[in-house]
Amino acid sequence: MASGNLMERAQALDRDDPLSSLQAEFNIPTRAQIASSRLPDSSSVSQSSSSDTADTDVTASSEPSTYLCGNSLGLQPKRTRTRIAQYLDTWATQGVQGHFKPLDGSPLPAWLDADQRAAELIAPIVGASESEVAVMQTLTANLHLLMSSFYRPDINGKHKILLESRAFPSDHFAVETQLRHHGLSPETSMVVIETPHSEDNVLTTYDILSTISAHAATTALILLPGIQYYTGQLLDIPVITAYAHKHDIFIIWDLAHAVGNVPLSLHSWDVDAAAWCSYKYLNGGPGCIGGLFVHERNSTVTKAITDDKPEEGYSNRLAGWWGNDKKTRFAMANKFHPVSGASGFQLSNPSILDITSLNASLEIFQLAGGMKPLREKSLKLTAFLEKLLGEMKEEDKVLFRIITPLDPQQRGAQLSIKLSEGLLLPVMTELEANGVIVDERKPDVIRVAPAPLYNSFVDCVKFIAAFSLALEAGRKAKGSKGPSS
Repeated sequence: MASGNLMERAQALDRDDPLSSLQAEFNIPTRAQIASSRLPDSSSVSQSSSSDTADTDVTASSEPSTYLCGNSLGLQPKRTRTRIAQYLDTWATQGVQGHFKPLDGSPLPAWLDADQRAAELIAPIVGASESEVAVMQTLTANLHLLMSSFYRPDINGKHKILLESRAFPSDHFAVETQLRHHGLSPETSMVVIETPHSEDNVLTTYDILSTISAHAATTALILLPGIQYYTGQLLDIPVITAYAHKHDIFIIWDLAHAVGNVPLSLHSWDVDAAAWCSYKYLNGGPGCIGGLFVHERNSTVTKAITDDKPEEGYSNRLAGWWGNDKKTRFAMANKFHPVSGASGFQLSNPSILDITSLNASLEIFQLAGGMKPLREKSLKLTAFLEKLLGEMKEEDKVLFRIITPLDPQQRGAQLSIKLSEGLLLPVMTELEANGVIVDERKPDVIRVAPAPLYNSFVDCVKFIAAFSLALEAGRKAKGSKGPSS
């Protein structure tokens, strides 16, 4: 168990937290729920959701778990169930009229306007104008759409794509298949950025810029993560973007682990394009709809559909009817002409179920006051967690190390903890047995991410107590007390 002093410190910090009330906006699974293998009936979930998890007089079955896995899947906002029920009621009572008919007393827009409402809510989170963002498709699909629009290889000139050597596999697959789609080979047209300075592949800005310099004459596009999924490192997006532009290279950012986690200023940083998912820090739900950003300079439409050769007035892209101007979309004319802005890159009408779920969470970001106060709390939470890890017993500390940068400005909420060889399975098993949910990346890393919308300083103390027990269990399972080899 955590010491009384640590718990008192955490409770005092939680009392002083101006965002602490937001935790009540979320369904935090109980320890009994995460241990169960049965699907509960909806009434029991609703009853659990309405209980006050901050109440100290709780039974073992109702004690909340310690959920520190928002970097993988964010928790469900309580209002998600309400908003989805309102969507289902609209569908049940209005049928096709739901596309065009706003209902009195409903917080939901007509379905035709649902994606615009989502754009209004997400734009301030990514630091863009509403016209520069579109809520659509999923992350890898959006990366493919962006590359199909802006990757224009010339085998006799600029044809290479740069990405990090340990990119998330889907990004790597997207790059390789884009190259093959253009008749190119990854062996000659893909460059991976590596570093000689870190055994954990924590890249310095110098590593990235020097690789760009070395291949500037033959590089057409760069794809990098805003935050690296494995290490939790936050890259210097504005500096790297400016350097890419200096060498006339288009750069796309994968913001899966950055959106809703750290403040972004995509427009003012002059980012070319970016894509993200919504099921991590945005709490949209598993596999929920993604989003993309296209800077206004890359999405202008300079010709009218009635002009001669109107297709010369916009950048070519893989097109669908939802990218047409809304005013003429239902004219059903077989002549594509995109609306200006990121919405012109849309393909099909988006899933209203997905958007309804996402918007429910984005409402809570508004309640929080946006990314500035959330980042302020996040910095404090993760620093507190780091401090607690540093205060653990020496016999515990020799069994792990933090591979995430210790500079708070080079990371988001997540700390990636590398365990001694052979400890991952017993540590994860023991953490779960003690009601703690984090995630693993084999062979030996656990990722711990206190999310400021619903995590507390007390959660960090509970994690440390469970982690100490887990390391003890790992020592016993391994039969060794020595440091990592």
